[in-house]
Amino acid sequence: MGATVSGFHHVKLPVTDVARSRAWYERVLGLTVEIEFEEDGVVRGVALALPAGAVGGIALREDPERAAGLAGFDPVALLVPEREQVEQWRHRLDELGVPHGGVNTGHHGGKVLVGLRDPDGLEVRLYAD
Repeated sequence: MGATVSGFHHVKLPVTDVARSRAWYERVLGLTVEIEFEEDGVVRGVALALPAGAVGGIALREDPERAAGLAGFDPVALLVPEREQVEQWRHRLDELGVPHGGVNTGHHGGKVLVGLRDPDGLEVRLYAD
């Protein structure tokens, strides 16, 4: 087959407040803004890049109704290269004072940090196989 899919380009998440969520993703996860999407002179979305060497990104789009509907759901698990680094993330989050649910064993014996919630309550997991 000639047509293939090689991975994700980005994941788009609905948020209540773009500026508040942008600040959280930058401060907590170290993402950087690549593009701002303006409508009528107001930023309604941003495209965030993962750290250098990572594939893909996260887009945030103002959509309060959908953000409320997804609160408590875990739509994104970010890949951490090595299991030991999941523990490093736990320490980083503790230092930042960011609540999380701790590190658990993943389905394949890896480590996964659970309970990390963005400002709208979406859970972002950090996972290493």
